[in-house]
Amino acid sequence: MNTAFSLAPLFRHSVGFDRFNDLFESAARNEAGSSYPPYNVEKHGDDQYRIVVAAAGFQEQDLDLQVEKGVLTVSGGKRDNGAEEVTYLHQGIAQRAFKLSFRLADHIEVKAAGLANGLLSIDLLRIVPEEAKAKRIPINGEQPALN
Repeated sequence: MNTAFSLAPLFRHSVGFDRFNDLFESAARNEAGSSYPPYNVEKHGDDQYRIVVAAAGFQEQDLDLQVEKGVLTVSGGKRDNGAEEVTYLHQGIAQRAFKLSFRLADHIEVKAAGLANGLLSIDLLRIVPEEAKAKRIPINGEQPALN
């Protein structure tokens, strides 16, 4: 009997931070747990991330990317083939509508997105402003005198 507990499902909905409360909250609210379309979340460096979504059969005009209040939303809709009368004998390529949401950590920005070979790649970069970076505090350093 395998009793190992995997946190992998929690980490695939967030990029760039390890806030367990938010992750558990997100997992608890997760609707049906849809796995369509499949996607990867990749780390390419200390401050570089990429989300790759398998968007086979979709074109650029079928896809929409939005960032609002720290949430990246990727959605795709099935285009109309109104003029084309096609009868599928077998339809194994799913082109149904989808919506994926990713909560972005503070200071994560979407830098670029591209669609090539059926894969939608979204490049993310963490840009931490100077005032938010950690500062080393000297011990027994000179301090201005308090009156």
